[in-house]
Amino acid sequence: MSEHAMSANKKTIRLRIKRQKDAESAPYWEEFDIPYRPNMNVISALMEIQRHPVNAKGEKVSAVVWESNCLEEVCGACSMKINGKVRQACSALIDRLEQPIILEPMSTFPVERDLIVNRQRMFEGLKKIRGWITIDGSYPLGPGPSISQEEQQEAYKYATCMTCGCCLEACPNVNDRSPYLGPQAMAQVKYFNMHPTGKLQKRERMEVVIGEEGIANCGNSQNCVQVCPKNISLTTALAELNQEANRFALKKWLMGR
Repeated sequence: MSEHAMSANKKTIRLRIKRQKDAESAPYWEEFDIPYRPNMNVISALMEIQRHPVNAKGEKVSAVVWESNCLEEVCGACSMKINGKVRQACSALIDRLEQPIILEPMSTFPVERDLIVNRQRMFEGLKKIRGWITIDGSYPLGPGPSISQEEQQEAYKYATCMTCGCCLEACPNVNDRSPYLGPQAMAQVKYFNMHPTGKLQKRERMEVVIGEEGIANCGNSQNCVQVCPKNISLTTALAELNQEANRFALKKWLMGR
C-alpha cells in the first residue's frame, strides 16, 4: 500500500447530527467520527454510521435514520440541511464540505425521526391545485393534442420537480403562521395550466392561486430558486402566475362571480 493510501485510510470525518427519537421527543445533537474514503457523499457517510453506530465518545447508540432512494438527485427523498444549507445528501460530496459536517432535518416539515421529515403538506398542496391531467374514462382516446417544441421545452423544466421540499424550506413565507402552499405548488399550477388538456381545470387552479393559500403570500425573497436542485425557474413561474392571478381576479370581479 502506498504512503498516500495509508494516509487516506487514517483520515476521519466528523459529523454533527441533529437527532430526534420520534415526533414527540426533544431534539439533541450527537457527533460521529467515521473513516474517510475517496469520493464519499453524505449518504455513504450515514451508511458507515449505520454499519457501526458508535458516537465520537465511543458509546454504542442507535443508528441514524434518513430517507434516500435513487442516489442520483432524481427522487428528492434525501433532502436535509447540510452545513446550514438545504440540499440533496446524495449529491453532497464530503471532499467539498467543511468539517464538522452538520446535518439537520428540514425545519419546515414535522420531524418523524432523526433526519426523516413528513413532506405530506407538499402532496396535499398538489391535490389542492389539481396537479394532474384529467382524462375521460379508461378507454383509448387517441393521440393527445399537439404541443410545440418551444412549449415542450418550457414545460419540461417544471416537470423535473422532485417534490423534494428544498424550496419550501428556504421560503420565509412557508411556516406555521402562514397558509401559503409554497413555490412548488404555485409553479406546478403554471405547469399544468400550460398543458392543452390541463387548461380545462385552469379555473379551479386559479381559484386556489388567488385564495388565502395562494400567490399573495409570496414575499419575492427568491430564496426558492437559489436552492432548487433542478434549477427550475421558480421566480419566473411565480412572477408570471402573479400576473395571471391579477387578470383572473379582475375578470372575476368585473363579471361579479
